[in-house]
Amino acid sequence: MSAITLNDYLLVSGILFAVGLFGVLVRRNIIVIYMCLEIMLNAANLALVAFSRFHVAPDGMPDYHGQALVFFIITVAAAEVAVGLAIIVALYRTRQTTQIDEINKLQY
Repeated sequence: MSAITLNDYLLVSGILFAVGLFGVLVRRNIIVIYMCLEIMLNAANLALVAFSRFHVAPDGMPDYHGQALVFFIITVAAAEVAVGLAIIVALYRTRQTTQIDEINKLQY
């Protein structure tokens, strides 16, 4: 049984990012696209935590800079979710749809 390496974490992060990018490019529902964007953000967070975990500072202590950055990214993402979902709900109330093909202008 082998230990999990940095490459394993980066492979999972890359797959998650690719799935999210594929969803953004292919799907036509605003809510699904928004979820795919969040998957891409979490893939980047996973890569940052993996780099932080496997990087050791010169004094032999673990380097927590990547994990601190992830904390701030998650904080900003929480605000982004609140604003983004509010915009989606307002758009749904005016257009009665979440399909991008049916929404071609952002005016009444």
